[in-house]
Amino acid sequence: MPRVKRGTTAKRRHKAVLSLTKGHRSVRHKLFRRAKESMLHALSYSFAHRRKKKGDMRRLWILRINAAARENGLTYSQLISGLTEIGSSINRKVLAEMALRDPESFSQIVDQVRGEVLKPTS
Repeated sequence: MPRVKRGTTAKRRHKAVLSLTKGHRSVRHKLFRRAKESMLHALSYSFAHRRKKKGDMRRLWILRINAAARENGLTYSQLISGLTEIGSSINRKVLAEMALRDPESFSQIVDQVRGEVLKPTS
């Protein structure tokens, strides 16, 4: 029976792991066993942080909306409750972009909300 050499599969696997850990410090990108640990941790962090990024962005949008609303004389909560009262379907992402790039139209929206929120209930 002929001799079978079996190094190619392991070498391919090792090369794949070592290429994924390029840029990691010290032995974490040189030694296979340490590199594999480093790769598994890095992949789990990237998975978790892709989800965390959504909340971070929402937090940023709320900060921007609040700052712009306060410049126009309303708080964030008053603005959002007023928008739901008037039945607006503008989401926070769009509101934050408007506050940042187009303050005039954001002011118009705030004025609409102010007219609805501060109107007397008699």
